[in-house]
Amino acid sequence: MTLVMTLVFTLLLILAVPVGYALIISSTAAIIATGEVPATVALLKLFQQTQSFPLIAIPFFILAGALMMTGQMGEHLIEFANRLVARYRGGLGQATVIGATVFGGVSGSAVASASALGSIMIPWQRRAGYPAPFCAALNSSAPIIDLMIPPSIPMILYALVSNVSIGALFLAGILPGLLLAVAFLAVCNIVARVRAFPYSPPEKLDRGALLRGVLWALPSLLMPVFIVITLRFGIATPTEVSIIACAYALVVSGLIYRDLNLKRVYVSILSTGVITGVIMLVIMGSAPMGWIMTFDDIPSVFAEWARETLQSKWLIILAMNVIMLVIGTFLDLPPAILLLGPIFVPLAEEIGLDLVQLGLIMVLNCAIGLYTPPVGTTLFVSCSIAGVTMGSTLKDLAPFLIASLLVLLAISYIPALTLHF
Repeated sequence: MTLVMTLVFTLLLILAVPVGYALIISSTAAIIATGEVPATVALLKLFQQTQSFPLIAIPFFILAGALMMTGQMGEHLIEFANRLVARYRGGLGQATVIGATVFGGVSGSAVASASALGSIMIPWQRRAGYPAPFCAALNSSAPIIDLMIPPSIPMILYALVSNVSIGALFLAGILPGLLLAVAFLAVCNIVARVRAFPYSPPEKLDRGALLRGVLWALPSLLMPVFIVITLRFGIATPTEVSIIACAYALVVSGLIYRDLNLKRVYVSILSTGVITGVIMLVIMGSAPMGWIMTFDDIPSVFAEWARETLQSKWLIILAMNVIMLVIGTFLDLPPAILLLGPIFVPLAEEIGLDLVQLGLIMVLNCAIGLYTPPVGTTLFVSCSIAGVTMGSTLKDLAPFLIASLLVLLAISYIPALTLHF
């Protein structure tokens, strides 16, 4: 069944059929064509995967992010980031990195972050004399930090297929996310010096303006702190935290920034419904496909092959990284995690790789695919805003890709970087 399913799925992707539909059609076709199990199994598996309480967190985290990023809250976050680093070499680029890091504690969506940051920062950087391809490359790569810092939608999806605690994943992702941010900050500074980007000599720091910026951005900055504290001390579950985050966004927008109106709420709910629908379709489609691979014993066969062929644990981890990087380049992040999770979890257990560490490795691998051709969702968004082609950004993407791979290798081989409590 797996062979038939793989062939049909590949053909549908070549024909540009949406991934969610390709997953459902290919798995159903494999079950019907082989006749090894009743066709009703496909229908049962479609809905079985969605009956999970933690999945409720997905729409609420998306809604909280939409409410917070579309109003003055998002503007104050970007202004705060700019005041913090814009006066240094490569500072306008670093402001995008700082903004993405802070947005990571709000939205959990790299595409939303790329759109929100790019619409403001790219025109600003272009007016300051930054090359358009570099602006697009930076804005497409920096938002992957969002996926490492809680809340993170991909981590919730990984928890679904691995039975790992969402809270443990959220807490373990903080340090790798900050490492990624530091690496990107260094890239911005080095590239700005090497290529002599426009630079205004540092002025005397206006502490009063910076303090006002911090106070205005404080409600947003407190969101990730709230999430970490509630999860660390078991005050609330991730699902409960997501609902509280929505209430928090409504209160802050309505009472502090006072820019909340029915239109914003309507647009936020509508966009949340669309994004959630796409994610749920992929979750439904991946369920029968995962069941078919399990039925054919693919995970066990793959684990045994890897253990006997590669033997060394570090070689197996390297091979897993290469496979995830390649798959992540062609598949969007949710289906990549949902399909690779059932295969790599048994292998990780065989070689003694912590499943939380595997989750962070998988999320970062697939996140890198968001800004690399040919799919590159955040790359497409950023290039559209900057008015450049994907091909013209390849040279500027290279330093960010190298930085991402170095962080990936670090979290792959240094377990202490992914400690969870």
